[in-house]
Amino acid sequence: MFTDDGGLGRFVNALARWSAVAGSLALIGMTVLICVSVLGRALLWAGLKPITGDYELVSIGMGFAVFAFMPWAHLKRGHALVSLVTDGLSPASNRIILVITDLAMLVAAAFIAWRLHAGMLDKFAYKETTLLLRFPLGWAYAFGLVGAVILVIVSVFVLGRSVGMALRGENELKGAGGEA
Repeated sequence: MFTDDGGLGRFVNALARWSAVAGSLALIGMTVLICVSVLGRALLWAGLKPITGDYELVSIGMGFAVFAFMPWAHLKRGHALVSLVTDGLSPASNRIILVITDLAMLVAAAFIAWRLHAGMLDKFAYKETTLLLRFPLGWAYAFGLVGAVILVIVSVFVLGRSVGMALRGENELKGAGGEA
């Protein structure tokens, strides 16, 4: 059930991939926004001006982009692994460590999603906005919450995959993730 080539695995891979694509588009948009704003500042003498609220838009976009990339990084084991100690352990021990760390990631992802949800509700309830654009901060939290919920879904899948591999006595491919 928790294999990359199964139906659930293809769905989770597609979900994480599209989340990362959305994060990439947000980064591209922020880059264009910053370039146009800087150009506007440089050409004040020509009657141009910077984009109002550019810092606010970039901070909201960056929050979304970070959460949009996390599911793909976790699914593909893109997080840094420090294998100084684990390389000397048996494959069975490494499988157990992987299950424990995947469980910890699921707990962390669920906690983050829970707190983002609470923060979003709070920001909407108090009608808090950004200073210049008066953009409702609840929406900024909602954008991050989308990525956090996808991370929870991916974390459940990755944990299931790790448990399944551990029970079958299979090891993940060496070199998966960013080993340091």
